[in-house]
Amino acid sequence: MADLNTPVGSLDHIEGKTSATITLVEYGDFQCKKSAEAYPLIKRLIKEFHNDLLFVFRNFPDEQLPESMIAAQAAEAAGLQNKFWEMHDLIFEQQDQLTEDNLIYFAESLNLNLEQFDDDRASQNVMAKIESDIESGIRANVSSTPTFFIDDELINDYDETYESLANAVRNAE
Repeated sequence: MADLNTPVGSLDHIEGKTSATITLVEYGDFQCKKSAEAYPLIKRLIKEFHNDLLFVFRNFPDEQLPESMIAAQAAEAAGLQNKFWEMHDLIFEQQDQLTEDNLIYFAESLNLNLEQFDDDRASQNVMAKIESDIESGIRANVSSTPTFFIDDELINDYDETYESLANAVRNAE
């Protein structure tokens, strides 16, 4: 069984209460269809277990998918303006429209400073954050997206259903 070798830290994007007793980490790819299919399941999970669950998203872009990296860069750049989750949601909700122009449109719709957004997308800080996520995924033997860990342990029985994720959370309680 693979373990999460990189603990959740201050550079991670977290959703939920930091006092939560269960941590769910996803290694996802903004262009991956299966990651997009998992997105509403995660939203539902956060709603159902809102007091007990801390959700963390880590980038694991697929170099074979052309918009994977630019989408990750856009989300991270938005995060530098405190809008990571809003951009995360827009990208997954509009996954079939991932183009450079649409990512800028998403940034506009979030009222981001567009000059800063453009500068940040290409910045060393953004690239270093994405590389750090990728490296932590490699250390945890992540080979596809989405890959989930609950409290540092790989969820082996995720079968792309809500129930499989909810059962993993319930078993961790």
